[in-house]
Amino acid sequence: MRNGILGLTAAAAALSLGLTACGGGSGDTAAAPSSGASTTSAAKPGKIGVILPDSKSSARWETADRKYLEEAFKAAGVAYDIQNAQGDKTAFQTIADQMITNGATVLAIVNLDSGTGKAVLDKAKAQGVATIDYDRLTLGGGASYYVSFDNTKVGTLQGEGLVKCLTDKKVDKPIVAELNGSPTDNNATLFKAGYDGVLKPKYDSGDYKKGPDQSVPDWDNTKAGTIFEQMLTSESKIAGVLAANDGLGNAAITVLKKQNLNGKVPVTGQDATVQGLQNILAGDQCMTVYKAVKKEADAAAGLAIALAKGEKPTVSGTTKDTQTSQDVPSVLLDPQSITFDTVKDVVADGYVTKDELCTGDFAAKCTEAGIQ
Repeated sequence: MRNGILGLTAAAAALSLGLTACGGGSGDTAAAPSSGASTTSAAKPGKIGVILPDSKSSARWETADRKYLEEAFKAAGVAYDIQNAQGDKTAFQTIADQMITNGATVLAIVNLDSGTGKAVLDKAKAQGVATIDYDRLTLGGGASYYVSFDNTKVGTLQGEGLVKCLTDKKVDKPIVAELNGSPTDNNATLFKAGYDGVLKPKYDSGDYKKGPDQSVPDWDNTKAGTIFEQMLTSESKIAGVLAANDGLGNAAITVLKKQNLNGKVPVTGQDATVQGLQNILAGDQCMTVYKAVKKEADAAAGLAIALAKGEKPTVSGTTKDTQTSQDVPSVLLDPQSITFDTVKDVVADGYVTKDELCTGDFAAKCTEAGIQ
């Protein structure tokens, strides 16, 4: 795992060197820290706007993404405005309008759905504003760039993690419930493609039995709890839960606790949140997927800063927009699977601290897990 994280760091460093400036439209560009381009003048960079989706679906948006983006923008000395739409599609569009009106020359968004996201991207492009899809691809949106993780691989790691947990528990022909992410989030579609690629052969062979399979609107954790409670009522012998992120996983665990089934029924997750990692330490969650958000934020910030300085950076990857069949220039980073034995690596990487993770009863568990 440590080698995986070090490899990711090296990949991110290589990525930074690979962002090359191709000459902005105005010709008066200054090289971004990540571009490696020569400086021809010291023109004042434009302003960068970032719209985050909410703070309810995952803690990462406010605790990690905002922090890392701010650090990168401040270090580069560029003007920026980061706002959170808090799950409100109307507010999302209003924020975008205000950012453009207030002089944003680059707009990076985490869409709430592709329809709303496309409307914002279309308006930005019509005003000559460069666009970046951050973390979630806006289908049909035609963003200039897309920065995320390999989200199909995220799902594959979740599926493989659940299989290992069920194997370790020696469950015979387990019934698996799938608690999927929001149907309006393209990432959720990619996650599901990944874990279904692992689980479907198990269903087809009869080794596993496919149980309830439902998406959670807007990644709403409260709705997830209600949905899973209904799942467990309709199928009381659920033996494993493929939950698409830590928030949905915790919702399922809360329901399982009421039936004294927590720890007996493996549950997956994603995002390596403090809550998710604590659930793993407690034995209630079998794994999560760690996405080094700082690497993602740094990659997006590097692109945004270059664009704000009038440069046209190039990246080596592409992602096909399934709605338009166009290839979107992309930066895709590698996710990492985390279990009890590797929680310490998330701490060592600086994503969470020992002080926030190892509180109260978790202190002894942290010691057991080798967290320094």
